[in-house]
Amino acid sequence: MPIDALIEPVRFAADREACARLMSSSEPWITLGRDYDRCLIIVSDPGRELFVARTGTDVIGFILLNMHGPFPGYIQTVCVAESARGGGVGSQLVAHAEARIGRVSPNVFLCVSSFNPGAKRLYERLGYEFVGTLTNYLIEGHDELLYRKTVGSWSTFKASP
Repeated sequence: MPIDALIEPVRFAADREACARLMSSSEPWITLGRDYDRCLIIVSDPGRELFVARTGTDVIGFILLNMHGPFPGYIQTVCVAESARGGGVGSQLVAHAEARIGRVSPNVFLCVSSFNPGAKRLYERLGYEFVGTLTNYLIEGHDELLYRKTVGSWSTFKASP
């Protein structure tokens, strides 16, 4: 059943805490060894943009963006509560990120852990193309798969206000 989530910038410390709980209790972050404290540090990084998906007052997912560095427009993390999976929340979060990133970059990048086939299927269905493998990048024995979705080259891109 489709879920119509409200997606907005994070506003409250309690939202960051909810994001850290969601992240630390689900894959791929369990396999990656990210406990609650580490996840809270990640979602609290002031150099990142954090958007939450909510129904009512409940945080049911989030997306974390890195708009700086060599790949501006990098989706660092997408997380959806297990109870909301299959309801289109992940797709809504990615669409929100694409709109945000599309104002300043022709490219959206993300990585998918090699042991996360569900996420890989989602991103490929949304038009992301495989770029390359980062072997043993985060943890030994598992790779990160780099994906990109683009509207064109930097030479023809025009940022919008």
